[in-house]
Amino acid sequence: MTEVEGAEAYHEPVMVEEVLEALEGANSGTILDGTLGGGGHAEAMLSRWPDCRVIGVDRDPEAVNAARKRLQPFADRLRVLEMRFDQALDDAQLNQDGLQGALLDLGVSSRQLDADRRGFAFRRGLPLDMRMEGDAGGITAADILNQTNEQELARVFREYGEEPRARGLAGEVTRRRGKSPFGSSDDLVAAFAAVLGRTPRPNEMARVFQALRIVVNQELPVLSQALPRIRDALRPSGVLVVISYHSLEDRIVKTSFRDWSSDCVCPPGLPVCACDQVPQGEPLHRKPRRPSEKEVRMNPRSRSALLRAWRKAA
Repeated sequence: MTEVEGAEAYHEPVMVEEVLEALEGANSGTILDGTLGGGGHAEAMLSRWPDCRVIGVDRDPEAVNAARKRLQPFADRLRVLEMRFDQALDDAQLNQDGLQGALLDLGVSSRQLDADRRGFAFRRGLPLDMRMEGDAGGITAADILNQTNEQELARVFREYGEEPRARGLAGEVTRRRGKSPFGSSDDLVAAFAAVLGRTPRPNEMARVFQALRIVVNQELPVLSQALPRIRDALRPSGVLVVISYHSLEDRIVKTSFRDWSSDCVCPPGLPVCACDQVPQGEPLHRKPRRPSEKEVRMNPRSRSALLRAWRKAA
């Protein structure tokens, strides 16, 4: 396998044609790809639009290296930054030039899920890691399980994993770690099995692992902080596209787009509008777009994707 083939295998880009359709108006401007991954979406933009420029951002050093190799033919129209997408908004050149478009493809890439040592999956014997920055990151999932108090653990499982047995699982984790610290996926699966009285189903384990991954990487706070900053960096008629993969992410995006497009954000019940808000733009679609049946057949991991797009006022 060549280096480029390895880079292409890093990430199967989701809803490429839908992304390009939404960003069509940015075809001669600067586009922020805030979740570069292996460079699939960026490659599609740079190939389709010879006058566009892309700022590619990713917090995962392995993804950055793979994307640089894949996108080498477009090096004169590409900047790659290794950081979180909310941090990219501090870049002086980005702020000076502004953006004609931006894309956030949230979640975890196929390559991250498939890399056993990264610990994103619940296959047997994997480390409880889940840091998107890799070894350079901060706390791991094991740290959270071993150090967080029972009440906070229950909140994590309930709010971020939407797990109905959150309190029982938190109690079981607390009890077990007193005897032996959590270190591998097997430890967490065993704790959940004790609570359920049976082997957890894949979708049940996926919810628990999602909760830990969100906390390890601060995914929801990063998204909430970044969205208004990207909006402000957009030039008139610029477009922001977000692909989310679970309801917690999508709710933040949906609420942000709705509020930015509204002429009133006053609390319900006020007799007269007191906010004097002017709509800052409008959604491109009334409802989120989903991948086609053909795409889901070819890439089953795309099945939960929801694409929302918002255009800034001219």
